[in-house]
Amino acid sequence: QVHLVESGGGLVQAGGSLTLSCAASGLSSGPYALGWYRHTPGKQRELVASITEGGFTIYSESVEDRFTVSRDNAKNTVSLQMNSLDPEDTAVYYCHAHDLSNTADYWGQGTQVTVST
Repeated sequence: QVHLVESGGGLVQAGGSLTLSCAASGLSSGPYALGWYRHTPGKQRELVASITEGGFTIYSESVEDRFTVSRDNAKNTVSLQMNSLDPEDTAVYYCHAHDLSNTADYWGQGTQVTVST
């Protein structure tokens, strides 16, 4: 059974930084893309950033100059370094694993990020 466990959310002032981490377990051989989505009430869940095992990354246009996604393939972990945070970044952030061999998707339980003015 796949488990994705996030950590690192919280409250931060605008302009500050936070790092989210996610530990994945139970993944089969893959390969997998690991990444982060976020959801704000009244909006659709949106992709924030994703990274493949080979290090190919994609970012939402709204974060690509401020956030950095990274992963440790040996440990099956993915992190999201978030800088210059804005109140618009307030959301529940979800760790995501996408199995590129069969298109299965897995989700963490979510971690709240709140950016105050």
